[in-house]
Amino acid sequence: MIKNIFRLFALLLVLPSMAFQAKKDPKPVDQVYPLLDAANSRWFYFSAATRPFGMVNLSPDHTIDGAWGSGYRYNEDTVKGFSHIHAWQMSGVSVMPVSFSKTPEELLEDYYSAYDRDKELIKPGYHKVYLNRYDITAELTATHRVGLHKYNFSKGSNQAVLFHLDGVLGPSKMIDGSLKQLSPYILEGQVTNSPTSRRPNTLTVYFQVEFDQPIENWVDNNQSPHKIVTFGESKGQPLQMKVALSYTSAENAALNMAEELPHWNFDKVVKETQDTWNELLGRIEIEGNTETQQRRFYTDLWKALQGRRTINDVNGAYPDNTGDTFRIGQLPVNDQGKPLFRHFNSDSFWGAQWTISVLWGLVYPEIAEEFANSFLQYYKDGGLIPRGPSGGNYTYVMTGASSTPFFVGLYQKGIRGFDVDLAYEGLRKNHLSGGMMSRSGYEHKTDKGGNVEDYISKGYVPYPNPRGRFGGHEQGAGQTLEYSYQDWTLAQLALALGKKEDAENFLARSANYKNLYDEQTGWIRPKDVDGNWFSPFDPYNYAKGYVEANGAQFTWFVPHDIAGLATLMGGKEKAAARLNEQFEEAEKLGFTSGTSHSLETHPEYRRIPINYGNQPSMQTAYIFNYLDRPDLTQYWSRKVLDKAFSGLSPESGFNGDEDQGLMGSLSVLMKLGLFQMNAGTEENPIYELGSPIFNKAVIHLNPKYYSGKSITILAENNGPKNYFISKKTFNGKPIKDIGIRHGDLTKGGILKLQMSSKSK
Repeated sequence: MIKNIFRLFALLLVLPSMAFQAKKDPKPVDQVYPLLDAANSRWFYFSAATRPFGMVNLSPDHTIDGAWGSGYRYNEDTVKGFSHIHAWQMSGVSVMPVSFSKTPEELLEDYYSAYDRDKELIKPGYHKVYLNRYDITAELTATHRVGLHKYNFSKGSNQAVLFHLDGVLGPSKMIDGSLKQLSPYILEGQVTNSPTSRRPNTLTVYFQVEFDQPIENWVDNNQSPHKIVTFGESKGQPLQMKVALSYTSAENAALNMAEELPHWNFDKVVKETQDTWNELLGRIEIEGNTETQQRRFYTDLWKALQGRRTINDVNGAYPDNTGDTFRIGQLPVNDQGKPLFRHFNSDSFWGAQWTISVLWGLVYPEIAEEFANSFLQYYKDGGLIPRGPSGGNYTYVMTGASSTPFFVGLYQKGIRGFDVDLAYEGLRKNHLSGGMMSRSGYEHKTDKGGNVEDYISKGYVPYPNPRGRFGGHEQGAGQTLEYSYQDWTLAQLALALGKKEDAENFLARSANYKNLYDEQTGWIRPKDVDGNWFSPFDPYNYAKGYVEANGAQFTWFVPHDIAGLATLMGGKEKAAARLNEQFEEAEKLGFTSGTSHSLETHPEYRRIPINYGNQPSMQTAYIFNYLDRPDLTQYWSRKVLDKAFSGLSPESGFNGDEDQGLMGSLSVLMKLGLFQMNAGTEENPIYELGSPIFNKAVIHLNPKYYSGKSITILAENNGPKNYFISKKTFNGKPIKDIGIRHGDLTKGGILKLQMSSKSK
């Protein structure tokens, strides 16, 4: 009796601490807030039932007309289907569970349903939603290439599933949809994405569907593009459905299902999907700050690992649209017939030099290496390393040769599991006439909008383009600065590979940005083809010679030569003072052009001098490190985080412009207090220090790439106003530079920062 009392007393003592521990240390996947910025999202933004870079990204759609303002939209009240593909310029296989009282034919043209948000549950790898109209609770999860649905109909109701096979679905118009029954349980179908202004060729999605109940009836008519299959009255058991995808053939869709999901255990798939997320998210552990900030951090990190989608099948077959005709390509495979790497659909790497290039290279080098090999596969197939492919197509999204810093950064960090010589060959080609620098945004049939020829001969890209209009983003000053930086990064790889002549050539070109510095106004300013300054000139006018930015923002786009830019401005002190003034003005608008990418053209928001809602100026807080004012880097980077990257609501988060991991990665890096101005493209690159927001962060390194086990960042005496680093050491030794070299950091150890409310 006495022993039992002591045991009960001991248990009562332990329970509070157990409860505290459970609350303190939830799994990373439980910390993610999927609804972040969901009110502003576009087709490829929102994620629910998906794995990292999964072919399937399954979720409800509220708006289905167009690439922007579509897909899952938090403030909409109607579900219009569950789509399996939410990708860059791609969509497909939209389904809807329905129930009918008399006949299902009436639902072919009228099947949308209101939903109950109070009954909705969303976690990475899982989405549950209640459809009011039909009294159906739908649950969704996915493997890499297969979506798994569980529909709970009310007992006695008529069970049915509708397939959307034609019409606009997000960025694409669906055409040539078909569906046929192979057995009482299995359907086979296909639907084709028609070309868009950004993806020039069609893309067919093949799919196989399997149910765990036999199909009773088939409903369609000549007036409707949709089809309905019915299953009789519900007996209280859920109806489950698998949908496997392929971009190559119906046979490969079936193979993807057989390989990835041979069973019907819904909970097992949810667990395996969340385990996959936990492994990747768990590579960074954080302590301190608020629960909200911890949740926002893991949401940012989650975003950094999705959006860019797999397009190859389990056997390595993939769609190749780089040539004049469609072909099915084949990735190299291992002895077991498994692909050596995945092939990807990807939005542009424009801006990736400060975001995923840095984060992936440090924390997920194996993923970065896969992308490098994927991009080289495009080069083998179509003759160009892409900057943003879609469905096997070159899209020529954005400008310049944005893949160059990505490849060079990998090489300089020792991530070299790809054909380096082939990569250099392709990258070099992109910097010459006929390569990526020759094409402006979405310029599919010509190669004149990028005007790299004038850049080479005149030392700048004229504005307006004297050749005419051929694509998007023909903004000469912005293109000039972008090319100059990318030339510098290619020169670093040329130096490393012993290509002296190339290195000298690209280094000389990297100084071209100086040709557009106007001493009279103090800004980077466009010139026309005759060398005359663009007039009338307003450095705060959006997109007048600058790519998705104004002159005040783009003037600082010289990540390879900040010292040279500062000299043009009269020295580091004057440059720092000027940039500081821009931050003070930008703070009044929260450092972003409103809460949505579309608001950048707003009369007031377009004039913001620093915009952390888009890529061109997201490096600016760290420029102070190179102007001998690290205190201002620490101060303004923390201020930007507080205003632009700390909220946790559907109404804000990334201002609707989270380009498949770019904003999420930036936020993660800034919160860790690590950054790389030039994407780590110099020899043994440096990680510059900012102002970490957590008391402790542990980065677990991949042992296949780095010798160290982990990097621990300790920010002692941290707090909401303790922005400044008063003392810094790594493994007990004082840090004298603005940061730590890659070779030292990846050996592992403890980075200890003493934080203070006062700068030195």
